[in-house]
Amino acid sequence: MLGIRKVSIIGAGHVGESAAFIMAMRGIADEIVMTDVVEDLPEGKALDMMESAPILGFDTKIKGSSKGEIYAAIEDSDVVVMTAGFPRLPGMSRDDLLGKNIPIMRQVAENVAKYAPNSIFLVVANPLDAMIYAAKKVTGFPDNRLVGQAGALDSARFMSFLAAEKGVSVKNVWGMTLGSHGDDMVPLRDYSQIYGVPVNKLIEAGRLEEIVDRARKGGGEIVKLLKKGSAYWAPAAGLSWMTESILRDEKAVIPCHAFLHGQYGINDLPVGVPVKLGNGGVEEIIEIDLSEQEKAELQKSADHVAEICKRVDDLKLL
Repeated sequence: MLGIRKVSIIGAGHVGESAAFIMAMRGIADEIVMTDVVEDLPEGKALDMMESAPILGFDTKIKGSSKGEIYAAIEDSDVVVMTAGFPRLPGMSRDDLLGKNIPIMRQVAENVAKYAPNSIFLVVANPLDAMIYAAKKVTGFPDNRLVGQAGALDSARFMSFLAAEKGVSVKNVWGMTLGSHGDDMVPLRDYSQIYGVPVNKLIEAGRLEEIVDRARKGGGEIVKLLKKGSAYWAPAAGLSWMTESILRDEKAVIPCHAFLHGQYGINDLPVGVPVKLGNGGVEEIIEIDLSEQEKAELQKSADHVAEICKRVDDLKLL
């Protein structure tokens, strides 16, 4: 990618504004545009961030768009990040958001295809599996330019809990999760390590399963604590990680939702797997050997993705 690196974030709520701020702080993009249907909200948040720049020392230009044809502002974006939608509230599952958020995705995706047809479309809104499926159907983008955030967030939660369990720096921990976002998340116990040692050799099996269960339910735990809203700092950090690898062509291997075509025995579904991210978006699906338990868990997760995608079709939400 040459010239100005531009990121547009659809939705100036907590996730969108936090992602914009982290990206600006890290100097990932030259220009960041936030759009929102709430009049003046993205403009106000953008101005507030820009006024912090002299103190924090970043030169990224942050703009807001909420008036007129708000999507015109995303023109020529390299990456478009979709965060808009209704958040989860206590007692709600991600799937409960299906009827509310798919229509929003339809409108957003139509405008992304219109104004940023060459962009890489990065989806974080819930229910993630259905949202990235809808994004593909509406935009018609090739699979390499459609990426969903799930594993980056789930893996970060898993890693933070592992570091806390052993009382070590998070820099000494690497963890990976595959599959769907939520209760069907698949933790890779053999590939997750603390100072290079597999976690299942350092943490007793029963205790490790408790940590895995907490990671699976990490979003719900935060929703319960916040009572009015859901997680945003960790999702925003995951978006920043993925966007940075794309714009800087780092080719980092990050667990992401990507469309599979035979890998792991799964076809034509967006499922969380290790992905190499670069200027071309999804540049490679990394296949690794899984245990029989992990294969079964990943297939269960894929079955759930297939079910929710079928619901989108059956309900004629697109």
